[in-house]
Amino acid sequence: MATVWIPSLMRSLTHGVEKVTVPGSTLGEILDNLDKAYPGLKNRLYEEGRITPHITVVVDGEMGIQGLWYPVREQSEIHFLPVISGGIDLD
Repeated sequence: MATVWIPSLMRSLTHGVEKVTVPGSTLGEILDNLDKAYPGLKNRLYEEGRITPHITVVVDGEMGIQGLWYPVREQSEIHFLPVISGGIDLD
């Protein structure tokens, strides 16, 4: 099963657990199974048929995974990272 790292802001849904193992062969299956184990988590990560634009997905060190059909191996590590924005505009 793939290892999924839970963002700190979403750990209240996993009762404080930092990483979990989840079955699935695609990112979409991982999300579905993650939500079965921890209801409400998918709503924080997924909207309108895709990963929310406020989250970057990293699978096995590859950033910017686009699509729920992205293949996931049994030994994969998946990170859902909040997108950070802001700062000052120097223009």
